[in-house]
Amino acid sequence: MFVDTAKVFISAGRGGDGAVSFRREKYIPKGGPDGGIGGDGGDVIFVATEGLNTLIDFRYKPELKAKSGNNGASSDKHGASGESLYVKVPVGTIIKRNGKVIADLTKNGQEAIIAKGGEGGSGNAHFKSSVRQTPRMAEKGEPGESFEAELELKLLADVGLIGFPNAGKSTFLSVVSNARPEIADYTFTTLTPNLGVAKVDNHEMLIADIPGLIEGASEGKGLGDAFLRHVERTAVLLHLIDGYSSDIAKSYQTIRQELANYNLSLVDRPEVVAITKTEGLDQEIIDMQIDNLRPVVSNSPIYAISSSAHKGLTDVLRELNRKIQEIKSLDKMIDAEDQEETHPTISLGSDKLSTAWQVERLETDDGVIFIVTGEKIEKFAIRTDFTNYESVNRLRDIMRRMGIAHELRRRGALQDSVIRIGNSDFTLLEQ
Repeated sequence: MFVDTAKVFISAGRGGDGAVSFRREKYIPKGGPDGGIGGDGGDVIFVATEGLNTLIDFRYKPELKAKSGNNGASSDKHGASGESLYVKVPVGTIIKRNGKVIADLTKNGQEAIIAKGGEGGSGNAHFKSSVRQTPRMAEKGEPGESFEAELELKLLADVGLIGFPNAGKSTFLSVVSNARPEIADYTFTTLTPNLGVAKVDNHEMLIADIPGLIEGASEGKGLGDAFLRHVERTAVLLHLIDGYSSDIAKSYQTIRQELANYNLSLVDRPEVVAITKTEGLDQEIIDMQIDNLRPVVSNSPIYAISSSAHKGLTDVLRELNRKIQEIKSLDKMIDAEDQEETHPTISLGSDKLSTAWQVERLETDDGVIFIVTGEKIEKFAIRTDFTNYESVNRLRDIMRRMGIAHELRRRGALQDSVIRIGNSDFTLLEQ
């Protein structure tokens, strides 16, 4: 069964908690703090893998979860990091979070960290200083990233077969490649994209048979709406048109219009046109159909072929291969130029972004709440054990160092005012 979209819940591992511990040895009655750091949580990593061409496995495995890190221990022992989860997906898989693309895996073996595991919390040994000899606090491990991801597969192929149902796409693919699609004389024989590898002059090309398009496919009619996405990543289009068409020019223009309606860039995709099923047509009729096509096809080459009689196929494959090699050469040249050139950009550095914070005063029925947001301070709050007064005081000290406490007082916060960071509430000063 072919499935090209799926939703899955992804959860990276939580970081282990830091330990609160003190050395306890026979001849060292006042051993110092020796609580170790918690291990980092495992990541969820997607790997593009050849040989896979469907997302059906994710319909039966709706949750992907990495292992959490272990807690720290005494004697400065670090907790073990959680094992990352590696997930194999087809080449051409796009991963989205809240509709935004976060990874696009287009090459075999390409990896992407989809969800990052939480960092482990520091143990009390980390907080020892000249003024704090016996710290009794430790950080909690951070939770790993978790969210619902949308997966979308866009098949990667050198050639995309397009045309009306019964234009001969499946027959062509079965003859020139190792694919064995279903073939019959009725509309919408092909219900899923088929892939096949064709060979010509010691070159191989991957061909995708896209299910038959009809007028209105880009608006959801027929099957085309479900599979038009697979045309987007093909290097060259092979447009097959039934030689028995009563208006061959209109047939061609209808499919081209559907491509333009779906994605205007597809109109500029390199194209080869082939009139099919010519084994039963006189040469005079074939020439007439070519003449009828020429005014609307512009610069694309036109061939007359018969898949069942194996006529004209080699010429078409050679033309497709020529265009594919041209595109590959151009891609290499562009990549080389990109490596040579550097484009200066002006942006706010990640160090400044990470220290940025905001304070909002919120009036509620229960009183005033001061909400503090910002990447760095929220990260510290996540790692704070709010059941431990030393940990909370450390967070207050961090707020003072970052200038947040000063801003809170400027906005009217008193010592018993409620401060909210993330999902945690506490007072400005210890009560």
